[in-house]
Amino acid sequence: MKTPLIDQEIYPPFKGFPKAGVEYLRSLKRNNNRTWFEKHKSEFESEVKFPMQCLIASLQPYFESFAPEYDVNPKRSLFRIYRDIRFSKDKTPYKTHVAAHFVLRGKPKGTEGSGYYVHIEPGEVFVGGGIYMPAGDQLKKIRRAISDRQKEFLAIVTDKGFVKLFGAIEGERLKRIPQGYEEGHPMREWLKLKQFFVGVEWTEAKSFKPLFAKEVARVFETASPLVRFLNDAMK
Repeated sequence: MKTPLIDQEIYPPFKGFPKAGVEYLRSLKRNNNRTWFEKHKSEFESEVKFPMQCLIASLQPYFESFAPEYDVNPKRSLFRIYRDIRFSKDKTPYKTHVAAHFVLRGKPKGTEGSGYYVHIEPGEVFVGGGIYMPAGDQLKKIRRAISDRQKEFLAIVTDKGFVKLFGAIEGERLKRIPQGYEEGHPMREWLKLKQFFVGVEWTEAKSFKPLFAKEVARVFETASPLVRFLNDAMK
């Protein structure tokens, strides 16, 4: 499937995230208040939000080749800049990074399923996939799938391309094997995980290049067997 014409018309091909966008985020970090943001909102729209939407639109054809079931939309996939401060001690109103989260069609951005994520901030770019905070029932299903489908799971996490790019699955883990599994279980180290995600960190300069979209897509595609395994497990 080709990139929808409406996105081709509204969002031009991604030519690199502007340096001015990173500088804006750096300034926002120093001036994280509504007065400053409202005064400089047009810069946010042109130097941060719009370039990120162009990146998302440019990722659409790549997703069609390895994860066509995902929603890749310049509006829906972009995280809002506004922080949820209702339950946080940190009352600064704005995020100091720009991010996009790609989820299965019909699913909300967040922690409901396994997906793909990219963010840009001063000094760092992160690109990865998986599930960051699985709910209790999701975690039980993932562990059961790892135990029941050992060969399939190991083929994913020991794949040469996967290991070269990511090393291993990241995330917090239990000190002991979870209840219901024997201490000598052959998958015990994987079963201890409480989070299941992989990713790469780059310097901000990586995002300035026109090939950034292709590099992001390469990371996502390499992560896709794990992402798909996790989603299958949670059905």
